[in-house]
Amino acid sequence: MKCPYCQYEVHDGDRFCTNCGAPLPADSPSPAPQKAAAAAAANTGLVLGAQARKIRMETYTDPNDLIGVRTYNAIIGVVLIWGLFVNVLLCTYAADFVERLHPAVFLVAYPLCASAGVIIAGKSSNPVISFIGYNLVVVPFGLVITVMVNMYGGLDSSIVRNAFLYTLLISLGMAALSMIAPNLFAKLGGALISCLFGLIICEVLLLMFHVSQVVTDWIAAGLFSLYIGYDIYRAQQFPKTVDNAVDSALDIYLDAANVFLRLLRITGKSED
Repeated sequence: MKCPYCQYEVHDGDRFCTNCGAPLPADSPSPAPQKAAAAAAANTGLVLGAQARKIRMETYTDPNDLIGVRTYNAIIGVVLIWGLFVNVLLCTYAADFVERLHPAVFLVAYPLCASAGVIIAGKSSNPVISFIGYNLVVVPFGLVITVMVNMYGGLDSSIVRNAFLYTLLISLGMAALSMIAPNLFAKLGGALISCLFGLIICEVLLLMFHVSQVVTDWIAAGLFSLYIGYDIYRAQQFPKTVDNAVDSALDIYLDAANVFLRLLRITGKSED
């Protein structure tokens, strides 16, 4: 059968067109019920994580909002580059400001601001609002990155450069792997979430007992590397809209930023 919107050949049983991301008629004969379902989902309160992704997959998408695959991926790339650019600016010009901040700012303001950004981006179907939410995550996360980068000698440090290079190579490798073996990542979602919760509990316990976390840094770097591939794979499953591109960029940014911070600690300890 062919997609009624872009005439791309799709397989029987597919719920969305693999080319343009439009919902296929077999599963969505009438937009009205799906619009009602979308409104109901939007009114259920705070929905994040896997459930939020499921809603993004199943919510009715107006065909007029769909964009081409190349444009969709280009927007993801541009939004990611913007996040990197903001982080570099913060590391370059906000180092002195960050050093004067009270630790309580990071303990309170950072999680509040970042959480608000994730919620805003996840709940909004407006790409402009989602981009504002994206920046509410990028800026506080960038301040944390700035602190860590300063600890290891600044942007000119070989430790920082190596950590960035490794993160870039891992991201490109996972992007390639997600295209070569998409079925691999399709099965990883539940396992990754379980491992992430287990890692958080383990790190909290190690922190309480003042135990070195070198091993957990390696595990976390590997876990978030897999998350990069998983979220790149998931990004291709969503309807191809500008808003979903921004939301997907947020997911990938958080994965890559976590990999960078872990690699920064690992390379810093190896230099010591």
